[in-house]
Amino acid sequence: MAKMWQGIPPKKCDLCLDALNDTFIDGKTKFGPWAIMCSTCYLRIGIGIGIGHGQRYQLQDNVWIKTAG
Repeated sequence: MAKMWQGIPPKKCDLCLDALNDTFIDGKTKFGPWAIMCSTCYLRIGIGIGIGHGQRYQLQDNVWIKTAG
């Protein structure tokens, strides 16, 4: 069974404030704090996907589904 995002669905990247289209990462940054990141920001300052690093979510039928991590 797929795991879904719990809580209020994120609308924008915490870092660049761009709208989230079809993918986001809830992950740790190289500066320490965690953030909801668009793919571009994740590639710049994310530290990875997996336990203790982050999770990737993709929008499917108006629901954010965890696809990695």
